[in-house]
Amino acid sequence: SYEMKIPKERIAVLIGKKGECKKQIEQSTNTKLHIDSKEGDIFITSDDALSIYTAKEVIKAVGRGFNPDYALLLLKPDYIFELINISEYAGKNKNSIKRIKGRVIGAEGKSRRTIEELSETYICVYGKTIGIIGRAENVAVARKAVEGLIRGSPHSKIYRWLESKRKELIRRELEEDFGKLTNKF
Repeated sequence: SYEMKIPKERIAVLIGKKGECKKQIEQSTNTKLHIDSKEGDIFITSDDALSIYTAKEVIKAVGRGFNPDYALLLLKPDYIFELINISEYAGKNKNSIKRIKGRVIGAEGKSRRTIEELSETYICVYGKTIGIIGRAENVAVARKAVEGLIRGSPHSKIYRWLESKRKELIRRELEEDFGKLTNKF
């Protein structure tokens, strides 16, 4: 079993309408969830440690602001969840935290959307954290882009770098697919 805590305002999202989200997590991970909605405590039980770990990652993603549909992508074996703590870059300075969040989100969410599209990931800025969900190599690319923005790199430079990385990933996928095809013949 495992015990964890998420923000109280995210408990309703974790449970979902008529308990649908909770049920889906339990069924998909073969775990049992007990949720204390007053305190924000979640107790995960299962006979399988990997199931507990997977449920914990999904719950942590929901707790850090992700829509449950995106958090449930973590059930796929090639998807991971990474969390960047903004305080590590800004310290306790509230203005620095706001500035960093603003740089990552961009005007009307444009910067976040651009990074998501070019890295094929999902990004959520919530509280003092930035969460990223996607395939492992894509998450690494998105993380590097977000960290670049946090450190003050110009958006245009980050976008150009992301575009080159995206072309690299596409080329690599095509080469792998071509290699699989040629091995069949």
